Amino acid sequence: MFKEDLKRNNKEMKNTKTDKVSVFSLAFELGYIVAIPIVVLALTGRMIDKKLDSSPWFLLLGIVISIIVSTYWIYKKTSAIIDNK
Repeated sequence: MFKEDLKRNNKEMKNTKTDKVSVFSLAFELGYIVAIPIVVLALTGRMIDKKLDSSPWFLLLGIVISIIVSTYWIYKKTSAIIDNK
């Protein structure tokens, strides 16, 4: 009886550790999903603004597009997670 309880507790502890790792992994992934588009598109918009002397319009356009792209990627990611459960 004691051995069965010990085995069950070990399994629960492993599942808890796995859950924590998957949560941190998801958090980092979502962070990158937001950070990469905003950095790339904002810098691209800033470079275009400098070339065309049209500040801040392309920078703002890059930020708006990055928000749309990030929202779509997060939607797809969360949809995939919900469908797997």
